[in-house]
Amino acid sequence: MVSAWLLPEHIADVLPARARHVERMRRSLLDVAGHYGFELVIPPLLEHLESLLSGTGRELDLRTFKFADQLSGRTVGVRADSTPQVARIDAHLLNREGVTRLCYCGPLLHTLPSGLHGTREPLQFGAEIFGHGGLEADLEVIDLALDCVKAVGLQDAVLDMSDARIVRGVLAGSSLNDEHTATLIDALAAKDAALIGELSGALPVEVRAALQSLAGLYGGEEVLSRAEELLGQNPLVTSALSDLRRLARHVREACPDIRVGFDLADLGGSAYYSGARFAVYAPGSSDALVRGGRYDKVGAVFGRSRPAVGFSVVDLKELAERIEVGQAVPMIRAPWSEDPALRAAVRQLRHRGESVVCLLPGHELEGQGCDRELVLEGSQWVVKSL
Repeated sequence: MVSAWLLPEHIADVLPARARHVERMRRSLLDVAGHYGFELVIPPLLEHLESLLSGTGRELDLRTFKFADQLSGRTVGVRADSTPQVARIDAHLLNREGVTRLCYCGPLLHTLPSGLHGTREPLQFGAEIFGHGGLEADLEVIDLALDCVKAVGLQDAVLDMSDARIVRGVLAGSSLNDEHTATLIDALAAKDAALIGELSGALPVEVRAALQSLAGLYGGEEVLSRAEELLGQNPLVTSALSDLRRLARHVREACPDIRVGFDLADLGGSAYYSGARFAVYAPGSSDALVRGGRYDKVGAVFGRSRPAVGFSVVDLKELAERIEVGQAVPMIRAPWSEDPALRAAVRQLRHRGESVVCLLPGHELEGQGCDRELVLEGSQWVVKSL
């Protein structure tokens, strides 16, 4: 018999020290976004499926829990990503002219974990800019993403960039269907030369050569020059490489401590992204902590197709694992009493921002985490060090 207190696989409680750490990070991220002028929105946890999966690829569909709504009989889903919801809010509820900046933070639910030790309940933070198609919005979003990881204490972050237009340019005019293209993109990301050759066998010689070259285009900024030589003069490819150069130059000037790299074959989410895309990694990690980029037309299904660019911290709980937990703020312990003077002293301390723990009767030896105590001296309650 399964114990009633066992949780489902890849679902876990967050205990006090870690929860405090995650909450501090959440507040820091929202503050940083607020300083950029982003407004907070709180989308619902579930929606009708056609709205929830708008503009997304097959991967998100497979990761979404679905069930029948007992009130309407329609199929609803628990969100596996908040970006389509924020696009709906921008297009359908706010419907503003010009630029809109929105941020959010909330739990997701996935049908499967992202890895062997991954969670199915990530806590996602994200920020989106709607209404500006120029590279200036991409630059602002990257600035914000890097400021966010710095604000929570991630050191020596690595920024990796690519562009969804590259594979579209290389495959322009080919007859591959969506499923075949998705498999080919997975092979490119895995740098599987044999599978790339097999999947591209029916394509023109120059396209097959470009795809094989693409798998090896990763490293520093010299990759962009090699790509110009190897991928031809396709307008989409040329535009993508030019934008990547400008983004890299901006990051070097604004954040000289950030190491910038490129992996032009990393095209995951290409059915979703429409332009430059990026990821932020912790040193030595193969899993991205932050993912973002341009995804124009994400709001088209809501009747308002307009430019969009943004990013999300994949999981604040995972990010917290990468950063040392700060010390708990020391607290003050106080005896339990209905003495008005004591109660007034406790209220005054709490109003000043102190944490005061009143020891309940029978538990006078409790109070872990306290470095001071409230004691009566004469007729005054004063704080003394323990």
